[in-house]
Amino acid sequence: MIYIESPWYDPYINLALEEYLLASFDEEVFMLWRNEKSVIVGKNQNTLSEINVDYVKNNNIAVVRRLTGGGAVFHDLGNLNFSFMVKNKEGLYSNFSRFTEPILSALEAYGLRAEYGGRNDITIDGKKISGNAQTVYGGRLLHHGTLLFHTDFEDLAAVLTVNPLKVQSQGIQSNRARVANICEFKHIAVCEFMERAAVGECYRLTQDDTETVFRLADEKYKTWEWNYGYSPKYNYHNEKRFSGGCLEVYVEVKDGRMEHIKFYGDFFARSDIAVVEEALTGTKHNKEEALSVLQRLRINEYFLGISAMEVAGTVAPL
Repeated sequence: MIYIESPWYDPYINLALEEYLLASFDEEVFMLWRNEKSVIVGKNQNTLSEINVDYVKNNNIAVVRRLTGGGAVFHDLGNLNFSFMVKNKEGLYSNFSRFTEPILSALEAYGLRAEYGGRNDITIDGKKISGNAQTVYGGRLLHHGTLLFHTDFEDLAAVLTVNPLKVQSQGIQSNRARVANICEFKHIAVCEFMERAAVGECYRLTQDDTETVFRLADEKYKTWEWNYGYSPKYNYHNEKRFSGGCLEVYVEVKDGRMEHIKFYGDFFARSDIAVVEEALTGTKHNKEEALSVLQRLRINEYFLGISAMEVAGTVAPL
């Protein structure tokens, strides 16, 4: 098994690197990596139902979808992530203990009584310090997890707090577990962890590796289609008050696009609002595309005293 330590803190690039190593390497790989502040959502989740949109926007926090299922997690530089990319042998998938055992052993060596419990957690004194997830990709299996060293809990709590009234999703909801930092108990040495995981030589990424990873990040992990459009079908409701009146919207979204949309409110309109609803149907559920459509209309005909930007911000949060 080779060892790779990512030189980057960019979540888009690190997740692209993980997929590249999983899909393109024959060797079994153990990788350590850290991300700047970001929300990493599970493959089967509805992104909007997992994040505090305003907090994410105001604090420039990246939101990225990963290859594995499970719940949304917050990453920052105080969070160490580990990944195993191995051959998918019979009985390996869903065998989380096979990969968490090195962590438990290393923690035990430092006098920490860690336990594996729940679906995919490692806890100390009942508090979660590690979450794990898996997926199968071709003939290989990816197991990855987190280790909380010194995570900012204020950011963690704020970024994963969402208004449940706005989004009714059919996606997998995250379990908001009590979490703790390992540094609250003791520090763990990465070299001890590597030794107990039976990791061998260190692999240095080549220029070709790097170019491929950056291209995958640009073409997939940085795109709206992957991070938001991939979400399961959901219903979105929003209501805002402007100088021109109250505007309320109900949207049904499928494959990231507005399938049905309906406006209500006490605003004044000189023309039939159905024209706007029809124009927005089929477009991506994001503010930029909604604004592009609305700017092609004489918006004051339909929402007197409400701007196209204000309508777009009501229709879509991002």
